[in-house]
Amino acid sequence: MRRSLFEFIYKLRNILAQKFKQYNTNLPYILTVIIALIIVIVGTNLFIELTDTLESETLSSWDTAITDYVLSYRNPVLTKYFMFVTDVGDLYGYLIVLGIFFGVSFFVFKKWKYVLQTTLVLALASVSNVILKRFIDRARPSIEHLVSVETLSYPSGHAMSAMAFYGFLIYLFTQFKMNRFLKIASITILTILLLSIGISRIYLGVHFPSDIAGGFIAGFIWVIFCILLFNIIELFKKDPQTKA
Repeated sequence: MRRSLFEFIYKLRNILAQKFKQYNTNLPYILTVIIALIIVIVGTNLFIELTDTLESETLSSWDTAITDYVLSYRNPVLTKYFMFVTDVGDLYGYLIVLGIFFGVSFFVFKKWKYVLQTTLVLALASVSNVILKRFIDRARPSIEHLVSVETLSYPSGHAMSAMAFYGFLIYLFTQFKMNRFLKIASITILTILLLSIGISRIYLGVHFPSDIAGGFIAGFIWVIFCILLFNIIELFKKDPQTKA
Protein backbone atom coordinates (compact mmCIF):
# COMPACT_ATOMS: atom_id res chain seq x y z
CA MET A 1 0.00 0.00 0.00
CA ARG A 2 2.71 2.43 1.00
CA ARG A 3 4.77 1.63 -2.13
CA SER A 4 1.74 2.28 -4.32
CA LEU A 5 1.13 5.57 -2.51
CA PHE A 6 4.77 6.58 -2.99
CA GLU A 7 4.55 5.74 -6.70
CA PHE A 8 1.38 7.80 -7.05
CA ILE A 9 2.96 10.80 -5.30
CA TYR A 10 6.12 10.51 -7.41
CA LYS A 11 4.10 10.38 -10.64
CA LEU A 12 2.04 13.39 -9.60
CA ARG A 13 5.18 15.22 -8.56
CA ASN A 14 6.91 14.47 -11.87
CA ILE A 15 3.91 15.64 -13.88
CA LEU A 16 3.83 18.89 -11.93
CA ALA A 17 7.61 19.23 -12.15
CA GLN A 18 7.46 19.13 -15.96
CA LYS A 19 4.89 21.90 -15.92
CA PHE A 20 6.60 24.10 -13.33
CA LYS A 21 10.31 23.18 -13.55
CA GLN A 22 11.25 26.73 -14.53
CA TYR A 23 10.09 28.02 -11.13
CA ASN A 24 11.12 26.08 -8.04
CA THR A 25 11.90 22.42 -7.33
CA ASN A 26 9.73 22.60 -4.21
CA LEU A 27 6.69 23.88 -6.09
CA PRO A 28 5.44 20.48 -7.31
CA TYR A 29 5.24 19.26 -3.69
CA ILE A 30 3.45 22.42 -2.62
CA LEU A 31 0.93 21.99 -5.42
CA THR A 32 0.45 18.32 -4.51
CA VAL A 33 -0.39 19.31 -0.92
CA ILE A 34 -2.82 21.91 -2.21
CA ILE A 35 -4.48 19.30 -4.43
CA ALA A 36 -4.77 16.95 -1.44
CA LEU A 37 -6.36 19.76 0.58
CA ILE A 38 -8.83 20.42 -2.23
CA ILE A 39 -9.78 16.73 -2.21
CA VAL A 40 -10.55 16.95 1.51
CA ILE A 41 -12.56 20.16 1.06
CA VAL A 42 -14.58 18.61 -1.77
CA GLY A 43 -15.12 15.48 0.35
CA THR A 44 -16.25 17.60 3.27
CA ASN A 45 -18.65 19.55 1.09
CA LEU A 46 -20.06 16.27 -0.20
CA PHE A 47 -20.44 15.11 3.40
CA ILE A 48 -22.34 18.29 4.26
CA GLU A 49 -24.57 17.88 1.20
CA LEU A 50 -25.42 14.36 2.33
CA THR A 51 -26.65 15.74 5.66
CA ASP A 52 -29.68 17.09 3.79
CA THR A 53 -31.11 13.59 4.09
CA LEU A 54 -31.11 13.77 7.90
CA GLU A 55 -34.71 14.95 7.93
CA SER A 56 -35.93 12.37 5.42
CA GLU A 57 -38.45 9.74 6.47
CA THR A 58 -36.34 6.95 4.96
CA LEU A 59 -33.29 7.76 7.08
CA SER A 60 -35.48 8.30 10.14
CA SER A 61 -37.00 4.84 9.75
CA TRP A 62 -33.54 3.28 9.40
CA ASP A 63 -32.31 5.15 12.48
CA THR A 64 -35.30 3.94 14.48
CA ALA A 65 -35.00 0.33 13.32
CA ILE A 66 -31.26 0.08 14.03
CA THR A 67 -31.60 1.85 17.39
CA ASP A 68 -34.43 -0.45 18.50
CA TYR A 69 -32.36 -3.48 17.49
CA VAL A 70 -29.30 -2.32 19.44
CA LEU A 71 -31.32 -1.35 22.51
CA SER A 72 -33.00 -4.75 22.55
CA TYR A 73 -29.66 -6.18 23.73
CA ARG A 74 -29.36 -3.91 26.76
CA ASN A 75 -28.22 -5.80 29.86
CA PRO A 76 -25.95 -5.03 32.85
CA VAL A 77 -22.86 -6.69 31.32
CA LEU A 78 -23.09 -4.94 27.96
CA THR A 79 -23.90 -1.66 29.67
CA LYS A 80 -20.67 -1.83 31.67
CA TYR A 81 -18.69 -2.75 28.53
CA PHE A 82 -20.10 0.04 26.38
CA MET A 83 -19.72 2.61 29.15
CA PHE A 84 -16.07 1.55 29.40
CA VAL A 85 -15.36 1.81 25.66
CA THR A 86 -17.19 5.12 25.39
CA ASP A 87 -14.82 6.42 28.10
CA VAL A 88 -11.87 5.07 26.08
CA GLY A 89 -13.17 7.23 23.21
CA ASP A 90 -13.16 10.35 25.38
CA LEU A 91 -10.40 12.80 26.36
CA TYR A 92 -8.83 10.87 29.24
CA GLY A 93 -9.02 7.63 27.27
CA TYR A 94 -7.05 9.17 24.43
CA LEU A 95 -4.47 10.58 26.83
CA ILE A 96 -3.90 7.12 28.33
CA VAL A 97 -3.68 5.40 24.93
CA LEU A 98 -1.37 8.16 23.65
CA GLY A 99 0.88 7.63 26.67
CA ILE A 100 1.07 3.91 25.97
CA PHE A 101 1.66 4.52 22.27
CA PHE A 102 4.39 7.03 23.09
CA GLY A 103 6.22 4.37 25.07
CA VAL A 104 5.88 1.86 22.23
CA SER A 105 6.98 4.39 19.60
CA PHE A 106 9.96 5.68 21.55
CA PHE A 107 11.31 2.50 23.11
CA VAL A 108 10.34 -0.10 20.48
CA PHE A 109 10.31 1.73 17.15
CA LYS A 110 12.69 4.51 18.23
CA LYS A 111 10.55 7.14 16.52
CA TRP A 112 8.42 9.63 18.45
CA LYS A 113 7.09 11.24 15.25
CA TYR A 114 4.29 8.67 15.15
CA VAL A 115 2.83 10.12 18.34
CA LEU A 116 2.90 13.63 16.88
CA GLN A 117 1.25 12.44 13.69
CA THR A 118 -1.50 10.58 15.54
CA THR A 119 -2.10 13.57 17.83
CA LEU A 120 -2.41 15.87 14.82
CA VAL A 121 -4.97 13.60 13.14
CA LEU A 122 -7.01 13.49 16.35
CA ALA A 123 -6.80 17.28 16.79
CA LEU A 124 -7.96 17.94 13.23
CA ALA A 125 -10.91 15.59 13.64
CA SER A 126 -11.90 17.05 17.02
CA VAL A 127 -11.80 20.68 15.89
CA SER A 128 -13.66 20.02 12.64
CA ASN A 129 -16.28 18.00 14.55
CA VAL A 130 -17.14 21.00 16.71
CA ILE A 131 -17.52 23.15 13.58
CA LEU A 132 -19.68 20.58 11.81
CA LYS A 133 -21.95 20.12 14.82
CA ARG A 134 -22.61 23.85 15.09
CA PHE A 135 -23.25 24.09 11.36
CA ILE A 136 -25.65 21.13 11.18
CA ASP A 137 -27.30 21.68 14.61
CA ARG A 138 -28.99 18.30 15.07
CA ALA A 139 -30.56 17.50 18.43
CA ARG A 140 -29.84 14.32 20.37
CA PRO A 141 -32.27 11.37 20.35
CA SER A 142 -35.19 11.80 22.73
CA ILE A 143 -34.81 8.30 24.19
CA GLU A 144 -33.29 7.49 27.59
CA HIS A 145 -29.61 8.48 27.88
CA LEU A 146 -27.42 6.21 29.99
CA VAL A 147 -24.67 8.85 30.08
CA SER A 148 -24.85 12.64 30.28
CA VAL A 149 -24.20 14.68 27.12
CA GLU A 150 -24.08 18.43 26.50
CA THR A 151 -23.18 18.89 22.83
CA LEU A 152 -25.14 18.46 19.61
CA SER A 153 -25.65 15.14 17.84
CA TYR A 154 -24.38 15.09 14.23
CA PRO A 155 -21.77 13.95 13.43
CA SER A 156 -20.83 11.88 16.47
CA GLY A 157 -17.67 13.28 18.04
CA HIS A 158 -16.81 9.91 19.55
CA ALA A 159 -17.18 8.12 16.20
CA MET A 160 -15.29 10.81 14.27
CA SER A 161 -12.41 10.99 16.76
CA ALA A 162 -12.25 7.21 17.10
CA MET A 163 -12.03 6.74 13.33
CA ALA A 164 -9.33 9.41 13.06
CA PHE A 165 -7.28 8.24 16.04
CA TYR A 166 -7.64 4.46 15.97
CA GLY A 167 -8.00 4.39 12.19
CA PHE A 168 -4.63 6.12 11.83
CA LEU A 169 -3.12 3.77 14.41
CA ILE A 170 -4.36 0.83 12.35
CA TYR A 171 -2.62 2.32 9.30
CA LEU A 172 0.62 2.74 11.27
CA PHE A 173 0.52 -0.86 12.49
CA THR A 174 0.16 -2.05 8.89
CA GLN A 175 3.45 -0.26 8.17
CA PHE A 176 5.41 -1.36 11.25
CA LYS A 177 7.99 -4.12 10.86
CA MET A 178 7.00 -6.44 13.69
CA ASN A 179 5.93 -9.98 14.52
CA ARG A 180 3.10 -10.96 12.19
CA PHE A 181 0.94 -12.38 14.99
CA LEU A 182 1.35 -9.24 17.12
CA LYS A 183 0.58 -7.04 14.11
CA ILE A 184 -2.64 -8.93 13.30
CA ALA A 185 -3.64 -9.02 16.98
CA SER A 186 -3.03 -5.27 17.40
CA ILE A 187 -5.00 -4.36 14.27
CA THR A 188 -7.86 -6.66 15.32
CA ILE A 189 -8.06 -5.15 18.82
CA LEU A 190 -7.96 -1.59 17.44
CA THR A 191 -10.68 -2.40 14.90
CA ILE A 192 -12.95 -3.93 17.55
CA LEU A 193 -12.37 -0.95 19.82
CA LEU A 194 -13.09 1.49 16.99
CA LEU A 195 -16.38 -0.20 16.09
CA SER A 196 -17.34 -0.65 19.74
CA ILE A 197 -16.98 3.06 20.43
CA GLY A 198 -19.39 3.80 17.59
CA ILE A 199 -21.93 1.19 18.69
CA SER A 200 -21.66 2.33 22.31
CA ARG A 201 -23.10 5.74 21.45
CA ILE A 202 -26.21 4.11 19.99
CA TYR A 203 -26.47 1.61 22.86
CA LEU A 204 -26.21 4.40 25.46
CA GLY A 205 -28.99 6.31 23.70
CA VAL A 206 -27.04 9.47 22.91
CA HIS A 207 -26.71 9.16 19.12
CA PHE A 208 -28.66 8.15 16.05
CA PRO A 209 -26.98 5.49 13.86
CA SER A 210 -26.66 8.12 11.11
CA ASP A 211 -24.63 10.25 13.56
CA ILE A 212 -22.17 7.38 13.86
CA ALA A 213 -22.03 6.85 10.10
CA GLY A 214 -21.39 10.54 9.53
CA GLY A 215 -18.68 10.59 12.19
CA PHE A 216 -16.93 7.57 10.72
CA ILE A 217 -17.01 9.07 7.21
CA ALA A 218 -15.68 12.45 8.34
CA GLY A 219 -12.96 10.86 10.47
CA PHE A 220 -11.92 8.63 7.57
CA ILE A 221 -11.48 11.69 5.34
CA TRP A 222 -8.93 13.08 7.82
CA VAL A 223 -7.12 9.73 8.01
CA ILE A 224 -6.71 9.57 4.23
CA PHE A 225 -5.64 13.20 3.97
CA CYS A 226 -3.05 12.90 6.73
CA ILE A 227 -1.63 9.65 5.33
CA LEU A 228 -1.09 11.40 2.01
CA LEU A 229 0.29 14.55 3.65
CA PHE A 230 2.78 12.74 5.91
CA ASN A 231 4.05 10.62 3.03
CA ILE A 232 4.49 13.69 0.84
CA ILE A 233 6.54 15.32 3.60
CA GLU A 234 8.69 12.20 3.94
CA LEU A 235 9.32 12.03 0.20
CA PHE A 236 10.03 15.76 0.12
CA LYS A 237 12.78 15.30 2.70
CA LYS A 238 14.32 12.39 0.79
CA ASP A 239 14.13 13.92 -2.70
CA PRO A 240 17.62 15.13 -3.72
CA GLN A 241 16.05 17.72 -6.03
CA THR A 242 14.79 19.63 -2.96
CA LYS A 243 18.22 19.71 -1.29
CA ALA A 244 19.21 23.00 -2.85
